[in-house]
Amino acid sequence: MKKITLLLMLMLLPFVASAQVKFGHLSYDQVFKSMPEYVLAQANLNDLRGKYDAEMKRVEDEFNRKYEEFLDGQADFAPTILQKRQSELQELLTKNVAFKAESERLLRQAEADTYAPIREKLQNAIRKVGAEQGYAFILNTDGDACPYIDPEMGEDVTELVIEAMK
Repeated sequence: MKKITLLLMLMLLPFVASAQVKFGHLSYDQVFKSMPEYVLAQANLNDLRGKYDAEMKRVEDEFNRKYEEFLDGQADFAPTILQKRQSELQELLTKNVAFKAESERLLRQAEADTYAPIREKLQNAIRKVGAEQGYAFILNTDGDACPYIDPEMGEDVTELVIEAMK
């Protein structure tokens, strides 16, 4: 009896192995950037970036003005005043560099925080489409991760995911 069962299983193996796996594919970036929430987030981030840029411009202008004043008067300054002005310029430069680094860090953090709920919404839509359509997996085709997908074996689920988010 065991031999017959084993023989039957071995005979069915080629049929099971040839069964195709159903999968979907999409461009994550294309769907992400088509979301209305993304457009609003981009506008907010651009506004914040503009504020940081304006402040950087202001501190750079202040530094340049003080540096020009220093250059104009350095021949007339007493050695102690010259040293004091040089240290002021160095301190201002150090603060400007630190501010620029901190503002870049804060912008990256704001971007991550702003995009997190949007990405979560997209992930949930992808999971929903995958479950509803019975896909084994859904591939992200961005960055040439999948340069070729046979249309007979995989389906483009971009529109399904966009519809699932509505």
